[in-house]
Amino acid sequence: MSYGAVPQNNSGRSPYGNTDLAYTESSTGFINPRGPTKKKGVSPWIKFGVPVLIVVIIAAVVGGILGSKAGKKDGSSSTKSGGSSSDPDASVDPKAPIQTATDILVAGRFATATQSKYMIPIYPSATNTVLFVEPTIAAGSKKAWPEDTFKPSNPSPTQVREDRPRIIAPQYKWDALPNLIRSDPYLQTWNDTILKNATDYMSKQPITYAMDGDSGILDNAREFKMRIKAFGYAYHMTQNTRWVDRAWEEIQHVISDDFGPANDTKWNPTHFLDTAEFSAAFGIAYDWMYAAWTDDQKKTIREGLIEYGLKHGAAVYAGGTTFGWWTSNITGNWNCVCNGGLTIGALAILGDDTTSTASGLLGKTIDNAKANCALAVMSDGSWAESPNYWYFGTTGHAEMSSALLTATGSHYGLLDVNADYWRTGTFHMHVYGPTSLFDYGDHGPNKFSTTANSMMLYGDLLDHPEFILHQRDRADSAEPWSMFWYDPAVAGAYWSNQKLDHFFENPRVQWAAMRSSWTDDDALYIAIKAGQNKGHQTHNDLDVGDFVLDALGTRWAGELGSADYLYPQYFASQEQNAERWKWYRKATVGQNTIVVNNGNQNVESAPTVKHDTSDTAQGSSTVLSIPKDSTAFWTADMTSAYFDATSVKRGARMLNGRTQILLQDEITATGTIQWRMHTNATVALDSATTATLSLDGQVLKVSMVSPPDGAEFVKLDPVRPAGMPEPLEPDQPNPGVTVLAINLPAGSHTLQVLFNPQWPGMKESDYVVPKTVALDSWSLRSHD
Repeated sequence: MSYGAVPQNNSGRSPYGNTDLAYTESSTGFINPRGPTKKKGVSPWIKFGVPVLIVVIIAAVVGGILGSKAGKKDGSSSTKSGGSSSDPDASVDPKAPIQTATDILVAGRFATATQSKYMIPIYPSATNTVLFVEPTIAAGSKKAWPEDTFKPSNPSPTQVREDRPRIIAPQYKWDALPNLIRSDPYLQTWNDTILKNATDYMSKQPITYAMDGDSGILDNAREFKMRIKAFGYAYHMTQNTRWVDRAWEEIQHVISDDFGPANDTKWNPTHFLDTAEFSAAFGIAYDWMYAAWTDDQKKTIREGLIEYGLKHGAAVYAGGTTFGWWTSNITGNWNCVCNGGLTIGALAILGDDTTSTASGLLGKTIDNAKANCALAVMSDGSWAESPNYWYFGTTGHAEMSSALLTATGSHYGLLDVNADYWRTGTFHMHVYGPTSLFDYGDHGPNKFSTTANSMMLYGDLLDHPEFILHQRDRADSAEPWSMFWYDPAVAGAYWSNQKLDHFFENPRVQWAAMRSSWTDDDALYIAIKAGQNKGHQTHNDLDVGDFVLDALGTRWAGELGSADYLYPQYFASQEQNAERWKWYRKATVGQNTIVVNNGNQNVESAPTVKHDTSDTAQGSSTVLSIPKDSTAFWTADMTSAYFDATSVKRGARMLNGRTQILLQDEITATGTIQWRMHTNATVALDSATTATLSLDGQVLKVSMVSPPDGAEFVKLDPVRPAGMPEPLEPDQPNPGVTVLAINLPAGSHTLQVLFNPQWPGMKESDYVVPKTVALDSWSLRSHD
């Protein structure tokens, strides 16, 4: 696994297939093992959809108000020429003021480019209030899609629609899709990408069986599922049976003696995620290509699905297996993925299965998922495991909910048994900074067909169009689920009236996101957490006080991510003496926080937090002028997370119209104290109390305000300090990472660290030096 980056498949290509539209760099935005990349570039995704887009929305924008790009934080105007985005090969600054009608149209429906390093959308500067309206779904909501005539008055999990396909994409949607593609540039782009990906997969050899230690064959299963989805989609859109033939080749391979053990454990039920993902893929293949399969092929698929997949699920629910632990008190991705895969497989063959395995499972999986999977979203919307595991869990939940809805007419409470489930869309929007995620904890295995497109389903069915609008510009949006979960009746801008700050208060995580813009990829962003060190399905770090920092289009303080999942005892325990905490990336020294006596934090942490915000919201425009008094702050009493300390408090706040960030710590400890921050930047120590960080052609100055006696910046390697316990296996290297640190002796100290991004057009005299205010006395106006 590449360090801190989106995991790649064995070919080194993006897990989403077509690299023109996929994550080719880190979704976490920290370590980039491929070396330096150009900071910005015009993405090839603007090659698709622009001509259609012009027809669709020209009437809506003609006569709209154009706005030039606001200068960096000082109100000055850019003098760069925008050029025409209709020419994808033109040399164009994607952030320049829009100049032409085509630019306006692109601004209204597409980001004009993606940032090449982090693959986030870049929006042009415009004040067109006709273009950028508040998120809505048109009255009548489903005008874009025909109405589904399958409406059972008393839905039952074992009573399915008569026509096929029945899973996620009923035939009426396939029938309507070509016309929708012609009229919607997003659908057109995704369709082109999916067909391109299917063509790429066509030329590959069937997936290779590769047992990855305790992680099993999960990567194999997810890659198989990704291919089957693409082949099934291509078959329906072209009616060419060559896609069915290619899917059959894959299907035969994964049930052959050449693939894994020659017995019923071929899909590795002891690591049930593998079995579940294969089961889902077989269900999709059976259902989506039903009309093209011969009776013998259907029989082979059914028997393989039951033998290697569903019968193991039935055994789990019958009790007595050693691999059904995920059915009890597991609010996380395992329960969602396992129940989802079994449900999709069972729904696909229901009515054709003479063994009653499918119907028996559907009497178990739904209630179990409602009691576990659906509760993985906490009261504030945060995902119980980590921001990256949100992708796996919500995909499993969304697939299961959507399959049940389309096949039987109800989701049976999966979408509303947890009254706070909708908030997970808000969580995902705020955990996504201007470059990437606030990606605390483990990242997980290869994503392959796992995306954030659950946002489209949730936005539609839970009436939050901003979720759909946020996701549709993202690089992982182009895959088959998008084609059926996306509601083309959605309109507006996700950022319209969206507040810049959000505070998540559930004691499990307790975190905050504060930013200066939703649409400027150069925006200032800090996300910071406290929370409990336990209770995250053993995917957490000992990281109370951890933070990430974005500014000027790059990530300055970032996460190292997962350690090696094959390490012995990596997931065995979350107790204080667990082996997990000996590895650098999981230990407190591997986080952007305070370390006392080079020791780990207390796993029984229970911090308390306080926060406030001026409630600044972005308007309908991509151009946002920040009032000078706009601010937000978050403080945490982290004392419970530390040994050898009687008080540890941390606070972060936006300063000077959200152009600067102050990070303040108040510590009383009987052991040595160290402030730590991990960065990919080149670090120059200008003096004992000032440092200059350079990255991606940008500069961030870091300084101590009223530093304690003896405090000085030092540069360290990202390795365990001497004296820490040795893990069972050596640590992974962390190439390209520097630790910017401050050492303090035992005692009582107030440490104020000021972050000053060097914004274009901002003079040294424009930056403020904050006064010293005790954290307990922080308020919105305490630093005026």
